[in-house]
Parts: sequence; structure tokens; C-alpha cells
Amino acid sequence: MKRSLLAAIILSGLSLSAMSQTKVEVSSVVTAEENFNKLVERKGIKEGFLAVTDAEGIVFRPNAVKITEFYNSIDKQPGKLSWQPKIARISANGDLGFTAGPYVYQNGKSDDDKVYGDYVSVWRLDADGKFKLLIDLGIQHPEPEQELVTDFKEPDLGKQKAPSKDPFAGKNILTATDKTFNHSLSLSSLAAYKEFLSPEARYYFPGFEPITGTDKILKFLDNEGISISGETVNVGRSTSNDLAYTYGTARIKKGNIVNNYNYVRIWEIDANHRWNVLLEIFSTVEN
Repeated sequence: MKRSLLAAIILSGLSLSAMSQTKVEVSSVVTAEENFNKLVERKGIKEGFLAVTDAEGIVFRPNAVKITEFYNSIDKQPGKLSWQPKIARISANGDLGFTAGPYVYQNGKSDDDKVYGDYVSVWRLDADGKFKLLIDLGIQHPEPEQELVTDFKEPDLGKQKAPSKDPFAGKNILTATDKTFNHSLSLSSLAAYKEFLSPEARYYFPGFEPITGTDKILKFLDNEGISISGETVNVGRSTSNDLAYTYGTARIKKGNIVNNYNYVRIWEIDANHRWNVLLEIFSTVEN
């Protein structure tokens, strides 16, 4: 009922202004991520992050903090960090995209010093037409047993449109959607995920390798027996209104143990103008 109402609001509130199709390819955001990796290899972690950050870019250390504030507050971040984008999407207008994939961090000389995990990065186009890092976070897990399949999907250029004359309307809809999802999670995590997950959804939880597909995600949640409550902090979306992100805080309970987390969600809009969760990642906040 709530989702149907949100969909109706979207249909009535969107600007239908036409715009000529321009060439947008997912390779542009993949290239931005790969260049970022090369920059970190050459200049180090601190200088690499500062060179590509959006003015509003954030990392989670462990709570959300501006990239500029965090890295300008430290002399240097030791160790070597490398990663590889394996999943990527970009909006039809080409102004918002994300990549995700495995990383390896090593602060020592032996293989025993290696830390494995997966990252998620959100990128936003700036006024000069360059992608800047808007959100970055990751999870740690054991060394992966197999390599992820590359999944770079081109945008539907038929969704290109002129920016809305009322951008706050779209942001308010997205905020309401994220809050509705959080409320549903507090009632029944399994029911909420069944309602909101995209069929291609990906789930990133600390200590586990990424999980792909609604059925596998639901099986994981059922096996772990966790309950989730979340609170929305901020949202953003593409001007073409087909790709978006939200982030916030969460408390996850398993048995008698309760831990605090940050979450980031990547949303995509379906043929019925409903926002679905394409990717969700939780990062631990140490108690």
C-alpha cells in the first residue's frame, strides 16, 4: 500500500521534459575507479583519496565523516591498498554511478599481513564533467574462494531527461522510500527485503563474501536470524531519476547481541516507477 502510494507520487511529480539522447557508457565510471586505484598506488592512500574526492565526499571511520576532514587530520595512512571494480552502473544522464568489487590491504611484507574485503564507491559528476568520489566504504571477510563475475551494465538511454525543476520533490520521495524500508525492517526483516529487493540485488555484510540474488539473500538472513532497525541520514539521486543512494545508521540484533552499523543502499527504479534496492552494504561501528 505504502509503495503503491509512493509510485503514484513519483508518476505525478516527475518532470517529463524531453531531452535528446547523449552517449553515456558505464565504462566512464569504471575508468574513474581504475584511475583512482592507480593514483593510490603512485601517491599513497591519503593523497589518492584527497585527489578524487567530491566536496561532499564521505568515508566511514567508523561513522560518516568528510573525506577531506579525515585525511587532512592524519599524517599518512600506512600500507598498500589495491582493488578491482567488478560491478558497475551509471545513470542514464551519466551524472551518478557506482562500482563495487574486491580489495586487498597489506600493512606488512608477508601474505599473513593481507586483509581481504569488498568495497562500494559512489561517484558523482562535477561541474567540469569529471567523476568525483562521493561515498566510499567496505567490508572485511576471509580471502575469497572464487573470483567475482564481472557485471558492468549499460544504462537505459531511454530514461534520459532534463533535470527536474523541483529537485527536492524527488529527494523527498527517496527519503520517504528509505524510511518506509527501515520501518518495514523493524517489523519483519524478511518481509521487508522480499518487498524492496531488486531481483539482481547484492548484499554486503561484514565477515561474509558478497551475496547475490534475492533468494540467496533471504536464505542468509533467515539462517543468521538477525533483526534490523535503521535510521535514514541522507539521500541523493541522479537527474534522470533512475539511480540513487541512501545512507544511514542501523542496529542489528542476533540473539542477545546488538551491534551498531552504518549502511549504504544503491537504489534503481523499475518499469513501474518503484525504487528497489540494487545493493546494500553494512559497515561495523565498534562499540
